[in-house]
Amino acid sequence: MVEHLTKETFLTKVFNYETNKEWKFEGEKPCVIDFYADWCAPCKMVAPVLEELSKDFDGKLDVYKVNTEEEQELASVFGIRSIPSFLFVPATGQPQMAMGALPKDTFVKAFKEVLGVEDRKSVV
Repeated sequence: MVEHLTKETFLTKVFNYETNKEWKFEGEKPCVIDFYADWCAPCKMVAPVLEELSKDFDGKLDVYKVNTEEEQELASVFGIRSIPSFLFVPATGQPQMAMGALPKDTFVKAFKEVLGVEDRKSVV
């Protein structure tokens, strides 16, 4: 399931930038965060892809969404200048940002290469 984050839930589930200067992931599973806005056409195209991927990778990673209109502080902390933007957050190591409406296979590739996660279909 895709979960919408507010600043408060972001601080507890992803990264508490108010207390930590260095990156420290607060979550248990790797995650991808979709920075979007309701008026953004490419964001609307990606939304069903993320819903589908959240089911394919259920239990292996979390899929979060941050509305940049409602959570302007979060958008500014991560330097979001264009949407959609995606933050791929591995359980350990540094997160990586990608911009633009990505196709499904690019997400799957990033989940494997950046997050170290594969869906049930690709695990033999």
